[in-house]
Amino acid sequence: MPSEIKFEINGKATAVSTETGRSLLEVIREDLKLTGTKYGCGEGACGACTVLVDGKPTFSCTTPASDAAGKKVATIESLADGEKLHPVQQVFCDALAYQCGYCTPGMIMASVALLEKSPKPSDEEISKTLNGHLCRCCGYTNIVDAVRRASTELSRR
Repeated sequence: MPSEIKFEINGKATAVSTETGRSLLEVIREDLKLTGTKYGCGEGACGACTVLVDGKPTFSCTTPASDAAGKKVATIESLADGEKLHPVQQVFCDALAYQCGYCTPGMIMASVALLEKSPKPSDEEISKTLNGHLCRCCGYTNIVDAVRRASTELSRR
């Protein structure tokens, strides 16, 4: 039986009627048509589906949609300002921190959360944050470099 879930997504109040047990990822992609968040493994093991829930990186594929009730959810679509990319997005492009791009939204969302919490993270913090995020193209060196560069870029602002 469907129930209504009210939450904020990308700064907008939202109410969704959905079946109990559906994942937050399903609601985001199928009901809200925000397809930047990717389905990877469906088990919370690859990070492609990472969104921020009240600022915390969350694997949306294993999070029941009902857990978002009353919370603020941010997807990759929330970062750019029109055509102007968020600094982390821009640095990922500049540093060639993607190949196929499938893991990139989740990596960026986790990196944004890290840099908000720790503006000058150590390599250990970056690695710990991105642990659990899989890049099947093995672009890890450029991804870690992008997070370092984003830290520098954001500190100039």
